[in-house]
Amino acid sequence: MTTNNDQYYIKQIINGDTNAFSVLVDRYKDLVFTLALRMLKNREEAEEVSQDTFIKTYKSLHKFKGDSKFSTWIYKVTYNTCLDRIKKNKKHFNDVAIDEFTEYQIKTIDNALDRMEQQEHNKTIQDCLTLLPYDDSFLLTLYYFEDHSLEEISKIVGITANHVKVKIFRSRKKLATILKSRLEPEIIEYYERE
Repeated sequence: MTTNNDQYYIKQIINGDTNAFSVLVDRYKDLVFTLALRMLKNREEAEEVSQDTFIKTYKSLHKFKGDSKFSTWIYKVTYNTCLDRIKKNKKHFNDVAIDEFTEYQIKTIDNALDRMEQQEHNKTIQDCLTLLPYDDSFLLTLYYFEDHSLEEISKIVGITANHVKVKIFRSRKKLATILKSRLEPEIIEYYERE
């Protein structure tokens, strides 16, 4: 799925072919919904925000200059739409207590996860991501499951790449805290001995 391919459909839509928009919706709806769900922790609201995101995207498509990937742009719209919804709801999600994890301990937990079946690994992380505050959950979804670079993530959430790096490290600490309570203690101990 190349950016050029997205660009082709964007041109079609701007030129009046409204049907071409359904191609972009099909291409991005799953991830837009997943990101919204990570932030809002509520299926109904995530569905509403997904719809709002596509409506906003459609209305402002002529503003898309193509200087970043279309996916980066649509995830940014998703992020901002979620933030608006959160402000409107005035919801405050509890922060996860961070144990003082060292870089080495985080690595050993990553290693422990890598040895698990990939599917189980993803399932474990997905389950634990839902327990994180919305911004941590959003960043790690882009980082772990979408392989976005720090630069791309910085464009989506509107902070510097360096700040993203710091936030991701903190988010991984929170994730490690949750994972540590979920994984078998002997697995963790085994990897910490290595």
